[in-house]
Amino acid sequence: MSKRLVTLGDSFTEGVGDDDPAAPNGVRGWADRVAEQLAAREPDFRYANLAIRGKLLPQVLAEQLEPALAMEPDLVTLYAGGNDLMRPKVDIDAMLVKYEAAVARIRATGARLVLFTGVDGVEDPLFRTIRGRVAIYNELVRGIATRHDALLVDLWSMRQLCDRRFWAPDRLHLNALGHTEVAIEVLRVLGVEHPLVKPEPAPRAVLSPAARRSQNLQWAREHALPWVRRRVKGESSGDAMAAKRPTLAPVDSAPVTR
Repeated sequence: MSKRLVTLGDSFTEGVGDDDPAAPNGVRGWADRVAEQLAAREPDFRYANLAIRGKLLPQVLAEQLEPALAMEPDLVTLYAGGNDLMRPKVDIDAMLVKYEAAVARIRATGARLVLFTGVDGVEDPLFRTIRGRVAIYNELVRGIATRHDALLVDLWSMRQLCDRRFWAPDRLHLNALGHTEVAIEVLRVLGVEHPLVKPEPAPRAVLSPAARRSQNLQWAREHALPWVRRRVKGESSGDAMAAKRPTLAPVDSAPVTR
């Protein structure tokens, strides 16, 4: 049983979209849920979450890898690259060379490592435009996982995540239902029994064309335009953020964060 879990990445691993005012950074997420289940089985369990929203893959590796290795974890999760794939231009092959080098370093410590593919955005007009990029990224990640004997959570194959009812209003991040689905799959891949129950979303709302246009306009004002402005200015949603669990600590503790 794992005693020291460290998670690396961006908003997906930080837990953005799964709002919880009582949690560090105001979000919970799949990683916290997994940590809670592991802690219930191991009294000495400790957990650190270094993920910060908005980070590109090179930033995740440059800022989080060394602190993670210094904690000597026996279980690590790594997901990065989603933000890179949304940029106008990205060299996926070059990006994954750096990713594989990090994977090799983590596995060389003897720690178990969990990797992730990207989600299939086929049901969303925005993500559908980068579906091919995500597919290429996924195939490269699958190869890396095989070569380095890493565990793989195949989000692309989780067809329930194509359902927009599992996503937050910003359409970019999973909501509590989606994060719970991911937590259940991570625990399955780890071979850990748990009491988590697969969530049932509310019935689909039937919207008129006018209501759908109004909803899309509201989304554009509240989420899309701020995102575009940040890209133009070279800013990130995580620029003023710190890791919500920067050091290994018991799950039921409240680590001090900025």
